[in-house]
Amino acid sequence: MIILKKTLALSLLLLLLTVTVFAQVHKGKASYYADKFEGRLTASGVKYKHSKLTAAHRLLPFGTKVKVINLANNKSVIVEINDRGPFVSGRIIDLSKSAAEKLDFIHDGIAEVTVEVVDHGDGKGGGQVRPDHHTEVEEKEFYAMQVDRLSPKGFGVQIGSFKEMTNLVRLTQNLKASYHKQVAIQVKVVNKTKVYTIILGQFPSREKASVFKGKLKKRYPDAFVVAYNKL
Repeated sequence: MIILKKTLALSLLLLLLTVTVFAQVHKGKASYYADKFEGRLTASGVKYKHSKLTAAHRLLPFGTKVKVINLANNKSVIVEINDRGPFVSGRIIDLSKSAAEKLDFIHDGIAEVTVEVVDHGDGKGGGQVRPDHHTEVEEKEFYAMQVDRLSPKGFGVQIGSFKEMTNLVRLTQNLKASYHKQVAIQVKVVNKTKVYTIILGQFPSREKASVFKGKLKKRYPDAFVVAYNKL
């Protein structure tokens, strides 16, 4: 009974700390995407579109919705996190161009803002199952597919997991073109839902996989090393 009470107390404390962290309002500088990023894949695997109310954040899980307030004019906007960044010191969020327009700082380029979580999404971090509610398909999308059954050995770097096949295919294509490494797709069931996990590379040691993971840090900060024989 004592152990049960201690466990319950610890659980409540952790829950309280989690709620406190996520409810905290963060203050800092916001920037917005340059036009050259239009159509490029974000870290979540979907294409950036300036017309969508989205944003990049270094830590918040993909799918999280945050309220951003421009402290200079008190204008606000709610955006969904689907990318990682900004990687410039002092900036806490990178907004889509349409979101920056709503906050009215296009001409200034940077704004002092507050950021507050209003919807935790699915509560999972990057590298975990990512939400698929806003998946969009171009009018004509074609991909060349070569599917082989694998028995990988050693270590790989897990990039993320998806429930939606379109995002999986897009990101797989991007990873192969960018890093020229074997891309393995692990099919598994999580909470009675089939998900597809992307694992990049096949390395003989954890150390070599970790070195490669370091090269992915900017684009995929939540990637981590996995041992194939333990999956």
